[in-house]
Amino acid sequence: MSRFPCPHLKGEVELTEERERHIAERHPDLLPEYRKHVVETVAAPDQVRRSVRFGNARLFSRWYTDVKKGKYVVVVVVSEPDAANRHWIITAYLTRRLVEGEVEWMRS
Repeated sequence: MSRFPCPHLKGEVELTEERERHIAERHPDLLPEYRKHVVETVAAPDQVRRSVRFGNARLFSRWYTDVKKGKYVVVVVVSEPDAANRHWIITAYLTRRLVEGEVEWMRS
């Protein structure tokens, strides 16, 4: 398991081996080539949105001009609502447009 700093959540975000395999299988255009972009997106996103599908999830996104001629890296992070303050990545993907969720935070 890997852990990455996430200033927005004031803690660390986990990426388990199982979730990393899931992302690599479902989104081979992202992993393994752009793994460092996943880490950067969690650490310094352009935008954070609340997930429409999962109430306890956030979508961290960051635009990269060097990824497939310009795409967003989106990392979906679930947070446990209890005192443990555990945060983990359930999936990540590339997209040209952000469509889901209400904006919670945006880089100024």
